[in-house]
Amino acid sequence: MSLVLTNGARQFDYWAKVYQRTWKGSLVSSFLVPLLYLAAMGVGLGTFVDDSGTNALGGVSYLQFIAPGLLAVTGLQIAVAESTYPVMGGLKWHKTYFSMIATPLRAADVMYGQLGFIAFRVVSSCAVFLIVMALLGGLGSPLGLFGLPIALLVGMAVAAPVCAIATRLKTDAGFAMIFRFGLLPMSLFSGAFFPVQQLPDAVEWLAYAAPLWHAVEVTRDLSLGTFALLPALGSLAYLTLWFAVGTRFAVTGLEKRLIS
Repeated sequence: MSLVLTNGARQFDYWAKVYQRTWKGSLVSSFLVPLLYLAAMGVGLGTFVDDSGTNALGGVSYLQFIAPGLLAVTGLQIAVAESTYPVMGGLKWHKTYFSMIATPLRAADVMYGQLGFIAFRVVSSCAVFLIVMALLGGLGSPLGLFGLPIALLVGMAVAAPVCAIATRLKTDAGFAMIFRFGLLPMSLFSGAFFPVQQLPDAVEWLAYAAPLWHAVEVTRDLSLGTFALLPALGSLAYLTLWFAVGTRFAVTGLEKRLIS
């Protein structure tokens, strides 16, 4: 454990300098777009939804229904974006991973450092989103503040397996498949915008299998004050399993690419 912490600290200066030089380029995609989306969907469209009745939403406003889900979606989208092209860049284009293992760092340390930076990106962006969500009235309960670590967990639960895929791809063409057939459907049909019970029975089970649905449910229950411990523990265990298995495959994938 001490070796992992020491080697992780050695990478901190690198990732800090990377973000210091690139943070301005992430303002729109990581901060502005999710916030405008929340305002447009929760406040703009939400006005029409509320006028039509909120019985299908459990009697809460559309803003309070959608905001926790969008918090989880934001964590997911940022994590996927940081797990695709940056990982392939470290292997194929600017080859920083090869420079890293020329030091005492192991391939596992390099991947842990990459995942740590992804976690930082998810937390920093979702923290701003959570503040604006509270200011707009989308936070129904103080427990909703715990939605931030849930957004982090779902982000890492998906980031790890996507990193594993990225270490095994030879070109970036495969990322289009991840975005079109993984990220987009999961964002739209995991309960963030409407209850998944409204989906056809034949595809409803796919929503339950997706990690995002579990995060959306927990963040929404926290925000609305309807939190139930046992279902939440099951969802958190499921997300943790995704992260643990994904991290293992990400490490082995990176080891094969760097050592072979």
